[in-house]
Amino acid sequence: MNLVLALTINTLLTSLLMIIMFWLPQLNSYAEKTNPYECGFDPLNPARIPFSMKFFLIAITFLLFDLEIALLLSLPWALQTTNLPMMTKSSITLIIILTLSLAYEWSQKGLDWAE
Repeated sequence: MNLVLALTINTLLTSLLMIIMFWLPQLNSYAEKTNPYECGFDPLNPARIPFSMKFFLIAITFLLFDLEIALLLSLPWALQTTNLPMMTKSSITLIIILTLSLAYEWSQKGLDWAE
């Protein structure tokens, strides 16, 4: 009996909340709410604004370096390993690769924002 009562109350409460959710916003309608974009964009301007490819290249470079640096976060815990020389060699190799790739990006002017 308690299960049936709980299911009935939950169903009625859910139905009531859904009715209120669909009915209440229709009472308070104004110009910004009826626009296709509620975030302030003007829908009359073209939707495709050209972006600089430099922005995407710098964003991808940031993501790559960020992910590689995340690999180094486990370094303090890795120092407790039994195979310390192998862990040290792999960590130094990763740091050297990061340093060389940063130097290459810098020398190719990949980090300069101005075109």
